[in-house]
Amino acid sequence: MPQISEAELVVMRVIWNQSPATANQVVQALRDQTHWKPKTIHTLLSRLRRKGALAHTRLGREYLFRPLVAAADYAHDASRSFLGRVFGGEIAPFLACFLEREELTAREIQELRRLLDERLP
Repeated sequence: MPQISEAELVVMRVIWNQSPATANQVVQALRDQTHWKPKTIHTLLSRLRRKGALAHTRLGREYLFRPLVAAADYAHDASRSFLGRVFGGEIAPFLACFLEREELTAREIQELRRLLDERLP
């Protein structure tokens, strides 16, 4: 799994949502979210391509970008990495820490119960 920086992740989210997308489409999507210049976004796209997170094909005078890494795969890998670094790879201490400090709605609690119940043998 490629190491994706926070800034690169912002670009990846656009690609995951709009794939395939041209560089100009990515610039337009990020225009209101960031204060980045188009050159910065082009640089991030190039980095992501070099890292193997994106592929591109030429479309006239532009490049059309598509992800090589699925959003779900990235989220899983990042989650496992976080759990490993902060909680020794254990999910229960993470959940305990999170639940002690966060207010959950009844709906969120029901959803967590449903997800856990689905995992029971």
